[in-house]
Amino acid sequence: MLKKYAQLIVRQGVNLQKGQDLVISADVECAPLVKEIAKEAYKAGARDVIPDYSDETLTRLRYENNEVDYFKEVPDYIKHLRNDYALKHAAIVTITSANPELLKGIDPQKVMARSVAMHTECNVFYDHLDRMIDRWCIVGAPSLKWANKVFPDMSDEEAMEALWNAIYHVTYVDTEDPIATWDKHRQSFEERVKILNEMKIKTLHYTNDLGTDLYVSMNKGYLFAGGGSYTTDGVYSFPNMPTEEIFSSPDYLKTEGIVYASMPLNYNGSLVEDFYIRFKDGRAVEYDAKSGRDTLASIIESDEGAHYLGEVALVPYDSPIRETGILFYNTLFDENAACHLALGKGFSECIEGGYDMNFDQLKEKGVNNSVTHVDFMIGTKDLSITAITEDGEEKPIFINGCFAF
Repeated sequence: MLKKYAQLIVRQGVNLQKGQDLVISADVECAPLVKEIAKEAYKAGARDVIPDYSDETLTRLRYENNEVDYFKEVPDYIKHLRNDYALKHAAIVTITSANPELLKGIDPQKVMARSVAMHTECNVFYDHLDRMIDRWCIVGAPSLKWANKVFPDMSDEEAMEALWNAIYHVTYVDTEDPIATWDKHRQSFEERVKILNEMKIKTLHYTNDLGTDLYVSMNKGYLFAGGGSYTTDGVYSFPNMPTEEIFSSPDYLKTEGIVYASMPLNYNGSLVEDFYIRFKDGRAVEYDAKSGRDTLASIIESDEGAHYLGEVALVPYDSPIRETGILFYNTLFDENAACHLALGKGFSECIEGGYDMNFDQLKEKGVNNSVTHVDFMIGTKDLSITAITEDGEEKPIFINGCFAF
């Protein structure tokens, strides 16, 4: 199963091309998967595979023993690793496995300072990812503490096996031919994307019994995308595995109303639970949380762009991830169990001609820019989404949490 997973990541996830470098970022606990990915990458013709390892324990110690100013600087070796390989158009695989409570109790300003510094100093790297110049893929692999969080009543061995099996299931690795299954998965996305892009939506109206009552306006020339994406060299890949979402970038200045989160948000190891955000003229003007409010504040206050939406994502309530009944405490998985929104940066692929625009031009078209992009889940079993089209028609997009078409 690990070999099948590695094959899927290389062949479909980043769709590695012959002669291309591959950088794999992962915790040391994920070394077995890193090695399998490397084997498959070389079979696919990789020029080189570069492991970029971290260690959860050391990460925690670093945050405990340094002040905020330390995290405002990025070591040269990290800048060179990211920016230099971006200039070589290396493919990037990131393996997420962190303990959901890794940074519990850590000052969120430290976490945000590091995030801002990374996006500033590694600007070439992030620009290439944001603008789909280079291919990337985020995947999951269990760590013991993550498995224990998801399955607290199991033994260590049972929890690890259960989390592996859940990951294999929601990424379709447990099917007879995962690569062929993902080809079919792609086709299902393309059918709905076509409908949404031809609908000429002006506004999306979200309501549910949690209290959500939100109007999100779309840009003229908006584009929905889903499943995978083409990089600028014309190669198709899947940036997220799993993925069940169809997404776009709204007009960042025209969101009105209130939205309630339907699931906890795990942000860099800190949990935000039972929270809401109120928007006026696109901007988050009020927010609160039952727990983790400081973390939520650090996200929204990270820069001006983080006060606005960069993404609307449609995920049916009956998605395979939701049907597992598992709360993963990991955004990669949980965002694919429910409709979600994202604060921060929007996507150049979500506006006509966006790949040829710089950030200022994208902003003029209504696509938000920020140093951050943070998804939070809003989908529920009773979620209703109604599209108001440019000619004034109202068309159902979601009824009772699922697509109306």
